[in-house]
Amino acid sequence: MKAVRYSAGGGPPRIGRLEDDHVVDAGPAGFRGFDGSDAAWEAVAAAAGPDHALADVRLLHPSEPQKIIAVGLNYQSHVEETSLKRPDEPFGFAIWPNALIGHEQDIVIPREETRPDWEGEVAIVLGRRTYRADHAAAHAAIGGISAFNDVSGRRAQLETPMRQFTLGKSFDTFAPMGPCVTHPDDLDLARIGVRTTLDGEVVQESDTSHLIFDFEALIEYFSRGVTLEPGDVIATGTPGGVGDERKPPRYLQDGEVIEVTVDGVGTLRNRVRREG
Repeated sequence: MKAVRYSAGGGPPRIGRLEDDHVVDAGPAGFRGFDGSDAAWEAVAAAAGPDHALADVRLLHPSEPQKIIAVGLNYQSHVEETSLKRPDEPFGFAIWPNALIGHEQDIVIPREETRPDWEGEVAIVLGRRTYRADHAAAHAAIGGISAFNDVSGRRAQLETPMRQFTLGKSFDTFAPMGPCVTHPDDLDLARIGVRTTLDGEVVQESDTSHLIFDFEALIEYFSRGVTLEPGDVIATGTPGGVGDERKPPRYLQDGEVIEVTVDGVGTLRNRVRREG
């Protein structure tokens, strides 16, 4: 089962069930969007409202999270390409929610950013309030899976000695997410494929069996002292293949199309545009 947050005819956000090439309406979206809770999934399963052709709606980023926690260095291939030490504990940083955009919305590169990069990722949508989870509680807290692009302004991220990860990854439009959320029971969470393509060229490809810290380990770690809420998002890390580590480096250019495909979820597609 797949859930979307969408707008039809320029109207307010609504929730729907995605079925192939159409969306079945499940009612108005709340302030957290699609939050991955059991109640939200029950509403999507029971959706019986108007049926919209997918081409006639705008798919929005699925949830309106209180928190977005991104994970760095969580695939060995990315550790190796950066020549950094494999982490002993998850490395997390915040992305501000203003960065979120949905499927087919433009990524806008600020005029000052000279090294815009891509990071295709699998995202967890939390489905229940979680604090100090053990492994079983962490697994139960997984409310859904989506695709995420942790677009990274490497100039801002790396130009100071203290490494401004949050700033460099929180520019407006730098966190595409979507096109939908898939119910976790429909996926093998330990082996979800993720691929990133740039103008049709595959630049990243891996699957979640290669994560250094799996989904449950991430939730266990980040819920120590932090209450995770329904709708919160954990972007679980990117595999090797980012542009900044290529020889020579390769960065996002005006007019290019970047796609992140998560198996069982779909393809998140965004065009790159330079700020005018």
